[in-house]
Amino acid sequence: MSHQTGIQANDDLKSLFAQSKEGDIRVIKIDIIDEELTPVTSLEPANDWETDFDLVPPLLEAKKSCYLLYRLDTKNNQGYEWLFIVYTPDFAPIRDKMLFAGTKATLKKEFGGGHVKDELLGSEKGDITLDAYLKQKEAEHAPPPLTAEERELQDVKHQEGARTHINVSTKVSHMTGVHFPVNDQGIESLQRLQNKEIQYVQLKLNIENETIELAGEEGSVEPADLAGLVPTNEARYHFYLFKHTHEGDYMESIMFIYSMPGYSCGIKERMLYSSCKGPVVDFAEQQIGMEIPKKIEISDMSEINEDFLQDELHPKKNLHRPKFAKPKAPSGRGARRITKPKKREEGSED
Repeated sequence: MSHQTGIQANDDLKSLFAQSKEGDIRVIKIDIIDEELTPVTSLEPANDWETDFDLVPPLLEAKKSCYLLYRLDTKNNQGYEWLFIVYTPDFAPIRDKMLFAGTKATLKKEFGGGHVKDELLGSEKGDITLDAYLKQKEAEHAPPPLTAEERELQDVKHQEGARTHINVSTKVSHMTGVHFPVNDQGIESLQRLQNKEIQYVQLKLNIENETIELAGEEGSVEPADLAGLVPTNEARYHFYLFKHTHEGDYMESIMFIYSMPGYSCGIKERMLYSSCKGPVVDFAEQQIGMEIPKKIEISDMSEINEDFLQDELHPKKNLHRPKFAKPKAPSGRGARRITKPKKREEGSED
């Protein structure tokens, strides 16, 4: 709001404003004296605007507020552009601070808001320097700060981008996601599982080293005991040799289980596990030679038991479908009869 205090520019200041538009003045110091905006001093340019900024600090007093209009060397369609400086030191009287805060919009309007390119506010001399102004300009053009989750997501995207390099001479690969290599121990355990020497392999991500490592293996384990092998606060990949019977036939099937315990994991970990899942399965199938008929994603490993795995691997089919039943007629209605009007005989009387 303008005219908040009712204080206006006096005639001397208005005259100086008109003179300043010609470019012969570098800086104007303005005070509030006898309820008027009054010019205190003005200085002519000596060098370029950055060098001349040394003229500003000597104009500032430790306990006295003031306004400064500082001419830059750039122009817009109205003329030279100016920096509007509001200096209200911490030790200035409270009434002094209130007057300068309430009269700021009035002064800007009197001078001409179209000439003001930027504003610089300060409560001590160190705030009103060329370096402070340049840092303010840099901060205005800097991107907004990211939250912790946004930074993690940005890291994941950078890692994915670093691994997604397509050359015109490279054949198109159908494998997508982030490709972390499986370490030697993990490869050896997967090969032993493929050869049915063991029944269970658990893999984990080493995010710092960008590798997939062996987290554990078991020679023999029942389906109901799988949950006890899985951490409740970290994601994991599981390869399980499910030994079972189906319709009277004994079968051994390798199942892949991806466990992700909800939001107890950070977003970066969730994104990376999700992105690496496809390449891990492709590696097991294509490099190790596994046949994986079923891939499962689950958040709670306590749900895993033999019946669950059976239903996932061999879904039950509903062979008895009920026939469509014709809906019954509404109750309370008698038999519907169709009657035809009796033909009228010729010559009969009404």
